[in-house]
This record gives sequence, C-alpha cells and structure tokens, in this order.
Amino acid sequence: MTAAHDLNLRHLRLLLGIAQAGSLSLAARASGVSQPALSQALAKLEAAFGVALFDRTASGVSPTAAGRRIVRRVDHALQRISRAFRRSSNTPQKGDPHNYLTTAHVRGLINLAEAGSFMRAAESAGVSVPALHRAVRDLEQLSGTALVERRGRGVGLTRAGATLAQGFNLAHAELTTALEESSGKGGRLAIGAMALSRSLLLPATLADLLRDHPAARVDVVEGSYLELVELLRSGRIDMLIGALRDHPGRELLQEPLFTDRLTIIGRAEHPLARGNDGGEAGFEDLAAYPWIVARRASGLLDRWQQMFDHADKPRPDAPIQCGSVALIRGVLVRSDFLTLLSPDQVSAEIESGSLVTIQSCVPDTMRTIGAITRRDWYPTALQEQFMAVLRHHATVGRTQPGD
Repeated sequence: MTAAHDLNLRHLRLLLGIAQAGSLSLAARASGVSQPALSQALAKLEAAFGVALFDRTASGVSPTAAGRRIVRRVDHALQRISRAFRRSSNTPQKGDPHNYLTTAHVRGLINLAEAGSFMRAAESAGVSVPALHRAVRDLEQLSGTALVERRGRGVGLTRAGATLAQGFNLAHAELTTALEESSGKGGRLAIGAMALSRSLLLPATLADLLRDHPAARVDVVEGSYLELVELLRSGRIDMLIGALRDHPGRELLQEPLFTDRLTIIGRAEHPLARGNDGGEAGFEDLAAYPWIVARRASGLLDRWQQMFDHADKPRPDAPIQCGSVALIRGVLVRSDFLTLLSPDQVSAEIESGSLVTIQSCVPDTMRTIGAITRRDWYPTALQEQFMAVLRHHATVGRTQPGD
C-alpha cells in the first residue's frame, strides 16, 4: 500500500481544486496548470488510493463516495499544515508559503523531531545528511523563523519547530488514515491507555471489537497522562482512555463514561485492617505506614496529596512512586505499604482475601473516567465502532478502570 510520505502534496492541492471547481478544465485554469497535467496528477492519486475519486459526466466531475471521504481528509491534512505555518511564525507571511511545501520537507522535520540528530533522522528518512539539512533550511525560509537549535551533542526543535512538526504529524496521520480507509482492509486503531484503564474496560472493548472486525490492527500505548496527551495532540494516537482532567486544553474533547471510586488499599494482615471491630484509621494511623503513590504530575497523585492537604495533615512518607498496578499489588501483599487505588484494579486480590480496603476517616474519592480525543477528530468507521463498544461496556458497568 502507498505510504503517506509517498503522496505528492502538490497533487493533493490539485485534488481539492478539482473538488471545489467540479470541472477539470476550470480546476486546471484556477491552478495554473494544463488540463493534461491535471488529469495525470489525478490518475496518480487514484492509483495511490486504489479507488476512483471522481465520476466523470458531460457537465463536469463529482466526487465518488470514496472520493468524498478522501477529499475531506486531504482538506483536513492541508489545513493542519497551513495552520501550523501560521502558528510557528512570529512574522507576517507573504502569500501561502505552505504551497511550496514538499513531502521531503514534511518527512525531514518529522524524523528530525523523533531522532534528535541529523544523522539518525537522515537514516530514518532514507536520505543523505546534506539533503536533510537543505530540507530544514528550506523550511526555515518558508516559515521565516528558526526551527532547530543545538542541544549538547544533538539538536532539538525550537518552539516554532515543535509547532510545525506537530502540524506535520497531524497531517501525516490524516493522510495515512485516508489511505487505509480506501484500501478496504480492516483498519487501524491507536489507543492511549492510562495506568489503570488497562485491566477491564479496554480488554473487554477490544475483545468484542476484534470479534466483529478480525482484520483490524490495534496499537495500545501505555503511559501517564502527560506522556499520552502529547501523542494525542500530534496524531500518533487516536484517543486516550482514563481519568478526565479539569482543564484538558481547548483542542481536546472529553467524553465522560462513568464515575470511579478511589479508596485506601492494604494487605489483609495489615495492622490497619480492622474490619472485624469496625474501627477506623485516623490520619495519624495512616501516616505511620509507608505509601506507594502515582508518578509525578498525575491525577491520582493529586488526589492522594489533596486527601491530606485538605485535612491540614502532613503527608505520609511515600518512598515508592509507581504507575504499574502489577508492581503495586506485589509490594502491598508483601509489606505494610498502603496505596490509594480503585478497588476494581485489585478485584482478584480482594476476592481472594490477600488485599482489603482499609476503613479510615478519609472518605472515598470519586473521579470521572472517560475518553479524550482531539476536538477536530474525524473518526473512521472502525474508530466509531470502537467508541460505541467502549460506551456500551462503560454503561453496563462491566468494568471500572482508573488512570
């Protein structure tokens, strides 16, 4: 199958011109190219996508059903590039500099952002180092600002460079999706899963989805919110599943699925496991034992800190910061550590009697679990089906994940 990097950006711009004009002759005149050249560009695009993009009639051309979807995605992709150019430049731009952009420019900056050095980026892009340097210099001239800066022995992108690279990544993701949709194959999903969303909701959803769509391919990326949200913003993942945030950013859209409960968990033989006598642990009791907490800048860590801060009590010692539920479970059953966790994430251990909820003066903490997507996201049929199955499992209450 053709890769997004193999598509000619000039041809894609001509495609939008044809769709807007509804006529090859009018589109050729508006684009300043000959009609045979325009027809040749269209033929190459139809070969790349593997479908007819337009129906030809005596009165002109009109997009086919597949053509309409592709035109919409191409339009989204080129808009993201145009928007990224505007946002990355601090000076007014003359004309439309993104119209001079080539696939080599896009691929070069994307690879440089990932690799952190011209040599590794050139190897990844399959070009020479001098060619990559030229592509970056061309981009800096087009954008009117510096995109790369030296960082130790390597290089990094400036703020403008990162903005432009993010726009390129989003455009690349849109074009990749257009190619996959037109191929008629199973389709792909890239899902960001926060630490506690991986045990029940996501497995149940994927099991049902892949039963109905066995040809689909799914990439589940694990990580913290801060790690995954950047992948979402750049188009490297399609959606993020976990605890929703109070201020997610204007470019993101949050969909609540259900409410999750956080409570204090410890081993069954823990000195604070007083289930039989009905005693409740106070703040002094809770502070007398070590804690496992979530990693920095996480919603779960914020909840743990607020639990003590709101009561004006000193925070207990927390020698372990960890996002792995398996590791947390392993430490809890072998020690007097405590943690704040969703009971559903250790349901097997609670049912077996190795872990228990610790009764305390601290009320359980509630939070909303949901899906986070880009506000301008245009889902494929497979992605829409995934969201429908996800909502179903959340509604029927078969799962209760966290982040």
